[in-house]
Amino acid sequence: MVHSLLLLLLAVFVPALASAQATQPVAAPAPSVPVDADAARRALQVLQDPAQRATIIDALETIARMQGIPAAPVASAGAAAPAASAPKPAAPASTPATTPAPSQPGAAAAPPNAGEAGRPEPLPLPLAPDSLGAQVIVAISDFMSRLATDSIAALRTAKSIPSLWGWVQVMATDPLARSTLAEVSWRLLIVLAVALAVEWAAWRAIQRPRTALRRMAPALSGRPGEPEPEISADAETGLVRAEAGESEPPAQRRPSAWTLLRRLPIVVVRLLLDLLPILLFAAAGHFAAETDLGSTRLVRLVMLAFVDAYVACRVIFVLARLLLSPRSPQLRLVHLSDAAAQDAMRWIKRIVSVAIFGYAGAEVGLLLGMTDAAHRVLLKAVGFTVVVLLAITIFERRKPVARWMVGDPDATGRFASFRRQTARIWHLLAVFYLGLLWVVWAVELRNGFEQVFRVFVATIAVGITSRLLLILGQGSLDRAMHVRPSIAERYPGIEQRAKLYHRGLTLALNIAVAVLAILVLFQLWGLPALTWLGASLLGRQLLSSVGMTGLTVALALAVWEGTNAAIQRHLAKLAREAQTARSARLRTLLPLLRTMLFITVAIIVGLMVLSEIGLNIAPLLAGAGIVGVAIGFGSQKLVQDLITGIFLLLENAMQVGDMVTVSGLTGTVENLSVRTIRLRATDGSVHIIPFSSVTSVTNTNRGLGNASVSVTVPYHEDTDHVSTVLKEIAAAMGKDPEFASKMLSGLQLWGVDKVDGAAATILGQIVCTDAGRYPVQREFNRRLKIRFQELGIDMYNPVQTIVVPVAREAAVRPPVSEPHP
Repeated sequence: MVHSLLLLLLAVFVPALASAQATQPVAAPAPSVPVDADAARRALQVLQDPAQRATIIDALETIARMQGIPAAPVASAGAAAPAASAPKPAAPASTPATTPAPSQPGAAAAPPNAGEAGRPEPLPLPLAPDSLGAQVIVAISDFMSRLATDSIAALRTAKSIPSLWGWVQVMATDPLARSTLAEVSWRLLIVLAVALAVEWAAWRAIQRPRTALRRMAPALSGRPGEPEPEISADAETGLVRAEAGESEPPAQRRPSAWTLLRRLPIVVVRLLLDLLPILLFAAAGHFAAETDLGSTRLVRLVMLAFVDAYVACRVIFVLARLLLSPRSPQLRLVHLSDAAAQDAMRWIKRIVSVAIFGYAGAEVGLLLGMTDAAHRVLLKAVGFTVVVLLAITIFERRKPVARWMVGDPDATGRFASFRRQTARIWHLLAVFYLGLLWVVWAVELRNGFEQVFRVFVATIAVGITSRLLLILGQGSLDRAMHVRPSIAERYPGIEQRAKLYHRGLTLALNIAVAVLAILVLFQLWGLPALTWLGASLLGRQLLSSVGMTGLTVALALAVWEGTNAAIQRHLAKLAREAQTARSARLRTLLPLLRTMLFITVAIIVGLMVLSEIGLNIAPLLAGAGIVGVAIGFGSQKLVQDLITGIFLLLENAMQVGDMVTVSGLTGTVENLSVRTIRLRATDGSVHIIPFSSVTSVTNTNRGLGNASVSVTVPYHEDTDHVSTVLKEIAAAMGKDPEFASKMLSGLQLWGVDKVDGAAATILGQIVCTDAGRYPVQREFNRRLKIRFQELGIDMYNPVQTIVVPVAREAAVRPPVSEPHP
């Protein structure tokens, strides 16, 4: 695992440096500089001093020995540098030679195949010429071919360490050098004192606005409109507890994106206020350097070097404070504890100060007579010090970062195992990466320190910009997706859908910002990722496909949500207007409409996305048509179910909740799907009936329901009296509040419907609502029985009398005499 990760780091890092080196032109010989009187006098003093003269002789002998080492073929005659400087790294072998080298002593001989150098070398792999993979492979090949030569040249730098010590001795012992250094020092101190006084005055002036901004800043808020909770005072003691070796307090609640967005304007205003003293310091320093204090060009350049170094440090500190805010948690734009923020700020100050002032000191050394070899040694020492400080920082924060990388300790799977293994060794990988960075820079990469510093600054700038973009985007999403109570009441269910889309859009925003940041970093590191996307045909097609796919998905979601919103709004309107029948009908059709809309949108979006990817969808459409015809012939019953169901629903034959009789089965409609009806019978059983089996529908829920009245009394009862009693019962029910709303009329008596020798039947009905039919009918029968019992009216009880005839002779037959004993 460790070896794989190390190889991955090499594969990512080496092409960036190689590409950056390949893009830099070969340095031309420096033009001759006229020697003034002061330089001539100093040179004469050096030659007259035996110790200094011996040092120069040693340096010249070292240069002569290094010049005697055969070098690789150079690109042109201009690459033959004068012997006053260390040899430059060899140019890429693929660079063609333009002009032959002039015949002069010390010049490198032309390569034997110089006539063929103009021919372009073929690509090592059969890749497209404008592809990113070809460019990466060519860059790696060029880098590896030059690595050995550059390493040998870098080892020569170690021999230049005595020259650095020689320069220090000259500055310490030479009277003219000491006087120059003293003059520069006291003038520089005066300039810095004046500029620092101006900065201190400006800093004092902005303290009150900065305090006001800190009080205006929001703390932690989950959503717009929620109250701001107070920050725990225990967070202020985090640094003390960390320095005492105790464990960190529990993590504070992560601020929401809306809170960070509300902080952002205040933080930007504070940034502008913090930059004001720095700008005044720079102005005061430059102005003082242009006065009589900058007596000579040398003094003025030294002053400007240190003034600009201080300004650069202060600007970086202010930008770091923009994110960390170690003293103001309510203005912090990253999720860190107070102890972690203060520790990070402290290490940023140390590392940035060493890097910038070390570089400024090396450049000032050049102005004061330091040799190029000593200058390179000093720069590499500064770089090594920065790497050591970064390594110390990494080892101090290895445990918190490891806990963050592990995440959920109970998680399982390959990815969780990979995260745990990486968390155990991440600090070793990071230190290895830093060491590799310093080693590759130390192999005499042309303009190496500038390249490393540029990559470092660019990486920090991209990271800060990405964080600000995430804060702005996520805060805007929080604000846009916040549903006010009035809108939630007007559109039921919109709050849940907004939360769903909020998660998806946040994920898409994070991915987009991460991809953009990676592309920008590759471009700044030397891999032309953005150039490849904009210039190559494949890159343009990729951008076009991604853009059109995103636009298609966005339009599809807009159509889907717009249709759902229109349906919900229409349902709410029907509910306000008390149109329950139309509302129930629409709710019945709603699942079918949503299913059909989703299938249609999904098919269109899928075909458009496949077309943008580059897949020819014409054969796909033809094949889908053939498959559709085959499925149509093989599933005629299914198609019949769908068509019959659509027409039954459009004709409003039934709705959910109706009591219907379908295909001889009676029950309450529970659900209407695309092709079936689900009925719940009175005994609790469920009937699922396909629409194709429905030939007739009997629906008892269509506004009216008649409670039938049928009374059969014996033949001897008075039918007029019975009819009067029935009307009295119906009238009494009409006055009962429980049944009055369910009865639409009184008893409609139809009269005596049937008379036979044993009974008479009286018929009638009561017009009721569809829901009140059976309750009214049952209550009428109950009261009828009670009233008939009170009045003594008999109900007809059909009795069958069987008469068995007896034979006449059996009646007159004499009794049989018993025998006498």
